[in-house]
Amino acid sequence: MSDRLSPGDPAPDFTLGDDAGATTTLSDLRGRKVIVYFYPAAMTPGCTKQACDFSDSLESLRGEGYEVLGISPDKPEKLAKFRERDGLGITLLSDPDRSVMQTYGAFGEKKLYGKVVEGVIRSTVVVDEQGTVELAQYNVKATGHVAKLRRDLGLD
Repeated sequence: MSDRLSPGDPAPDFTLGDDAGATTTLSDLRGRKVIVYFYPAAMTPGCTKQACDFSDSLESLRGEGYEVLGISPDKPEKLAKFRERDGLGITLLSDPDRSVMQTYGAFGEKKLYGKVVEGVIRSTVVVDEQGTVELAQYNVKATGHVAKLRRDLGLD
């Protein structure tokens, strides 16, 4: 696992495919603030709750100048089913080799049901308009995370 990011670090650039076959490149979003969140698996209870929370907040987040990118190791086909099943409005990106997750410190050892395993660490990184990390949160909880993030960003 690579080191975790901290405020002030340059956000590593990436290009990933989405559920519709298009690609998203972080540097193409310069001039906007970007919330990049990493989650373990589409269509699981916690990840669904978190994705729905971000989708429900998308309009107000965009009103504050934020874009939201959700990244998981799922294949685009599964992400498309996830979007359709839950009516998600956020951008869902596929990182099947987990390389972006590793670069962001969102993949590595974690505790799962008391055992140490290697996997996706539920994390959120907020990137400012210049491509610098504004906020980095690791081991976040799926439920209530968007509300906490809004408070941490001074949006409530």
